Amino acid sequence: MKINVEVECTPEEARRLMGLPDFSPVHEKYITALTDSMDGHIKPEMLESMMRSWAPMGEAGMNFWRQLFDGSAKPKG
Repeated sequence: MKINVEVECTPEEARRLMGLPDFSPVHEKYITALTDSMDGHIKPEMLESMMRSWAPMGEAGMNFWRQLFDGSAKPKG
């Protein structure tokens, strides 16, 4: 037997339904910091430090993502 259930809701409604935390304020701060960095108000080192503290597993998580992006940027062949 196979049962399909379709639920139509917004991402906000789905987040609340599943009991996930609301990270909207954190997201807004991150976007503000990112745009300030692009405008020259914040040094890139400060942004990197902030991202390290937010990243899962701290330094190890940042190294994982750096290696992943570095590997995808290298030409294949």
